[in-house]
Amino acid sequence: MDRIRYNRKIYLEDKPREEARNEILAAFDLPREKERIPAARALGRITAEPVFANVSMPFYHASAMDGIAVNAEETYEAHEQRPLQLKTGSQFVYVDTGNAIPAQFNAVIMVEDIHVIDEETIEIIEPATPWQHIRPIGEDIVQEEMLFTQGHKLRPADLGALLAAQVTEISVVKKPLVTIIPTGNELISAESSLSSGSIIEFNGTVFSAYVEEWGGQPYLHPIVKDEPEKIREALLNAVETSDIVVINAGSSAGSKDYTVHILEELGAVFTHGVATRPGKPVILGKIKDRVVVGVPGYPVSAYLALEWFVRPLVCKYLGTPEPKRPALKVKLGRRVVSTMGAEDFVRMNIGYVNGQFVANPLTRAAGVTMSLVRADGILVVPPDQLGYEQGDEVEIELLRPVEEIKNAIVFSGSHDLTIDLLSSQLKKQRTDMKIVSSHVGSMAGLMAIRKGEAHVAGIHLLDPDTKEYNISYVKKMLGGQDAVLYPFLKRTQGWMIPKGNPLGIENVNDLAAKGADFANRQKGAGTRILFDLLLREAGVSADQINGYDREMFSHLSVAAEVKGNEKAAGLGIHPAARAMGLDFIPVADENYDLLMTRAFFDSEKGIWLRSVIQSEAFKAEVAKIGGYAVVENPEPILF
Repeated sequence: MDRIRYNRKIYLEDKPREEARNEILAAFDLPREKERIPAARALGRITAEPVFANVSMPFYHASAMDGIAVNAEETYEAHEQRPLQLKTGSQFVYVDTGNAIPAQFNAVIMVEDIHVIDEETIEIIEPATPWQHIRPIGEDIVQEEMLFTQGHKLRPADLGALLAAQVTEISVVKKPLVTIIPTGNELISAESSLSSGSIIEFNGTVFSAYVEEWGGQPYLHPIVKDEPEKIREALLNAVETSDIVVINAGSSAGSKDYTVHILEELGAVFTHGVATRPGKPVILGKIKDRVVVGVPGYPVSAYLALEWFVRPLVCKYLGTPEPKRPALKVKLGRRVVSTMGAEDFVRMNIGYVNGQFVANPLTRAAGVTMSLVRADGILVVPPDQLGYEQGDEVEIELLRPVEEIKNAIVFSGSHDLTIDLLSSQLKKQRTDMKIVSSHVGSMAGLMAIRKGEAHVAGIHLLDPDTKEYNISYVKKMLGGQDAVLYPFLKRTQGWMIPKGNPLGIENVNDLAAKGADFANRQKGAGTRILFDLLLREAGVSADQINGYDREMFSHLSVAAEVKGNEKAAGLGIHPAARAMGLDFIPVADENYDLLMTRAFFDSEKGIWLRSVIQSEAFKAEVAKIGGYAVVENPEPILF
C-alpha cells in the first residue's frame, strides 16, 4: 500500500458526542449469544431468558418455630384457668424450626408457650389457630413461578433463590469479547527496562479492567508497532474473533496516525473527532460486521472515550441499561473556564467543609492519569457554556461515595511529603477517614482557609522583613477570623542539584553566572517566596535566572526536573532530593505549620489529626525519610 496515502493530513470533525454514540450503537447489531453455566457461579451475569422454579420452597409444610405440632381444633378448650393437657404421639409431636409437619397436625405452638408435665404430657393455657407458625408449601417460591426475566443481572441473594428452587444451571448472555490493541513504536511492557523515549503500556490493562467491570470479556492484544501492515493485520484478525474491537493511539491526525486510513480501507468510518475536551480524537467505524473504536493515546482522553463509546456497546449486547453515576450539588471554590462548542469534562476534588460541599478543579491535561485517580467527581460543562464562576452551584457526577467525601480531611497549601504519611497513619487508626490534599502553594492554602474551602492548610511563608514564618501572613489575611496556627515540622530547604554538582552550584549567584536551568515553584509557594528573598539579598534579578517563569507544583516535580538535566538546579526539601538521587546543599531552616479554623481544631477530626501527628508511629515514619523534625508538644497560636 502506498505509504504517502497514510501520511496525508486529515482534519478531525467536531461531531456532538451523543450523535456519534447513537450512530455507533445503531451500527452495532450482532445477535446476542447464550451459554449455560452453573447457577452457583453466575454472580453478575445477565439472564438470557426467563428463569422458572423447578420446585417449591418450601416443598412441604414446615415448622416456623421450635415447639410442638398439634391439631388446632383439639386445643380450643385451653384457658389459663383451665389448662389443657396433651399426650405425645396422638395429640402432639415435638418439632424444630424447618421440620416437616405430620399430615394429621395443622398448627405449631412455640416451646415458650408449653409447660412440660412429664415425658408423655404437656400443658397449654392458650388455644392454637389453624396454620399458626407453619410455613406452607410454596410460601417463598412456587414451582413453575418465574424467578427472573431475561436481562436480569444476578446478585448474591439471587443465587440463593436459584438453588432453593433447584435451578442448578442457568442460561446467561455470553460476555461480549472485546479485543484491545495497543499501538506505538514507543510502547514497552512494565517489566522492560526504561530508556529515553520509551513509554510503559498501561492503557490496555486499564481498558481491560473497565471492560470486565462493565460485563465484557477483554482480550489484551500484544503491542503492535506503528506500521500500517501490522496494524491492518491486527485489525483483520481481531474482527474475526471479537465482538468489539478497541485500538489505542493513532486516532489523531499526525504523520503516524494510520488508524483512520486503514479503517477506511477495510470498512467504514462513521466519526473522526467528537466535540469534547478531552477526548476529541476518537474514531468510530466498522470492519465487516464488527464495530471498531479508535481511542487517543492520552490516558484521560482514552478512558473517557471508552466510557462514552465502548460501555454502551457492551450494555447493548448484554441487554442492560447503562449505569448512571450519582450526582451532587456543590459550590465551586475556583473559577472553571471552558471553550464554546465542546463539552468539557473537568476532574474535580470535593470537600465537605463547614457543612457545605466545595469542589475545585484538578489538572486538565489529558495525559495526567493521576487527575482521574485523585478525582472525586467530574464536572461536565455543556458546549454552549463558557464555564462557571467561583461560588457558582453546579452538579457533579460522583466517582466516590458521598460518605467517603464527607469523612475526608481537606488539606490545601504547600506540598510536603509527610502529608501522605499522615494520611496513611490516620487511615490505620480511623478506617473511615483520610486526607485529600491539593498542592496549590502556601498563599493559596491560606486563602482556602479564609474562604472556607479547606480544613487544613500547610504553610511556610517567610516574611522578608521580619524573617519570621507564617504569623504575619495569617494576621494580615485572616484578620478577624478564629484561626489556629499549629506548629508541625522543622525542615530544611536547599539546592537540589544533579549528582556530583557538575555546575558547581553553591549559591544563588552561581545559578545566574553558570547558566543553570532553574526549576522554580509556582507563585504563592513558600519556596518561591524564599527564592525571591535570596535573589533580592544577592542583588540578582529574575531575568538572570534561566527558567524562572517555569513553575512546578511540588518538591518532587522540581526534583524530577533536576534529575533529568545535568545543567538543572532547584530549591526544595531534602527528602525530595534524596528520593530522586540528587545532591542537596542546605540553604535555610524553616517552619512548616498547619493552619486551620478554631472550629476544625476543636472538632473530632481535628483532635484525631493532632493525635496522629503526635503519635510515635507517625514520628517514626517521618524520621525514616530524614530532613525533618516533628515539633514535640507544640503550643498552638490562636488568632
